[in-house]
Amino acid sequence: MAWGAKQRRRIGVMGGTFDPVHHGHLVAASEVRDAFNLDEVIFVPTGEQPFKQGNDVTAAEHRYLMTVIATASNPRFTVSRMEIDRPGTTYTIDTLRDLRRELPDAELFFITGADVLPQILTWKDADELWSLAHFIGVTRPGHDLDMTGLPAAGVSLMEVTAMAISSTECRARVRAGKPVWYLVPDGVVQYIAKYGLYLPEDGEAGVGRLTMDRDVAATRADVPPRIVEAAK
Repeated sequence: MAWGAKQRRRIGVMGGTFDPVHHGHLVAASEVRDAFNLDEVIFVPTGEQPFKQGNDVTAAEHRYLMTVIATASNPRFTVSRMEIDRPGTTYTIDTLRDLRRELPDAELFFITGADVLPQILTWKDADELWSLAHFIGVTRPGHDLDMTGLPAAGVSLMEVTAMAISSTECRARVRAGKPVWYLVPDGVVQYIAKYGLYLPEDGEAGVGRLTMDRDVAATRADVPPRIVEAAK
C-alpha cells in the first residue's frame, strides 16, 4: 500500500432469518471476523423471502429485536433494518446493492451457512452477486459440500464447531417445554419467554419452565436494548 493511502474497510454481512438468533450465529460471526480481519459484521435479519413464502416465520420486528439484544455487547457487531423495512419480497442482491451504495469504498464479505452456497446459483441476478461481495460459507467440521458451479475466487469455506446449533432445534425445544439456556443468549431467552414465542397454539407446552423465564423477563427484559445501525 502506498504511503498515506486509505485502507478499505472490510465489512461482514451476515444475513439470516435469526428465528431465533443463537450462539452458533454469534460464534460464526466472531470467528469469521477474526479470520478475515473484518472491521465490522452487520447482521441483516431477512424480510419477506421468496424461498420462505408461506412458511411459519416469526414477525420481523421480534427477530430484529432478538438480534439487537444478542449482539449489543459486541462493539464490532451491528444490526440493520434494511431488509425488514424494505416493502415486498426482498432479495440478497437488493441488500448488497444497497450496501454497496452506502459503503462504496468498503470490501463486503457475505457470511452464510455453507449449505446455502449451492442455492446461490438460483438466486436473483446471481452472476452479479460475486462482483458485489466475497461469499463465506460457514460449516460444521467434517461436513462435505459440493462446490460445483461456484466461482473458486469468490467463495471461501470456514469450519465452526458451534454451527451444530440450529434455530429449528431451538424453536422445537421451546415448543416442547425444554430449556434453551446456553443455546441462545440469556436476553433472547427472556425475550422469547416474555412474548410467548414458539409455543404451540394452545400455549400449554412447557408452562413450568417458561413461567420461570417470564419471572426473570419481568424484571430485566423491559430494559431498552442498545440499538445500532449499519454505518453509512
